[in-house]
Amino acid sequence: MIYGYTRPLYNDENCENQLTQLQNCEEIFQELHGSPKKREELERMLMGLQKGDIIVVERMFAIADTTRHLMELLKLCEKDGVTIQFIKEGLHSKGTISLELSEIVEHLLGFQSDIVKQSTILGLAHAKEQGKSIGRPKKSDENIKKAISMYHSGNYTLLEIKNETGISKSTLYRYLESVEEI
Repeated sequence: MIYGYTRPLYNDENCENQLTQLQNCEEIFQELHGSPKKREELERMLMGLQKGDIIVVERMFAIADTTRHLMELLKLCEKDGVTIQFIKEGLHSKGTISLELSEIVEHLLGFQSDIVKQSTILGLAHAKEQGKSIGRPKKSDENIKKAISMYHSGNYTLLEIKNETGISKSTLYRYLESVEEI
């Protein structure tokens, strides 16, 4: 059997790109979430595998969340006589692969980059759900007005303005530019 596996990813939330790549699969297991926890469809697929089966995924990160998780899956599949094909990387887990070290590192860097992007997006979404503000905190309007007033008076140096208001030179100039544009 040829199985496909998908899950929502940071750049493919509805799995459309992945499903397009997996059209030749006989059965596709699709997670409803992109979280690394409670991957029920992955578990269900792994439990039903038999020797000679093939798992096809769009890329390494679609099936594994960490390099350790990827290694565990590769060992499990090797023990069970199952092959995993990674379409984007052009790799499969069975047989000998001839790659230069730079190619191997490139694939690992792409995998690690996907891990960081996915966890960042999930973390931001979780923080928003909890009502937390995201991004750098805004400076108070009073401090900004005071800094602009001090700057326009011409009686203060930038260091004195910063010490008095806590507004940095770059922040002050950014606000001055926005005031001039209005």
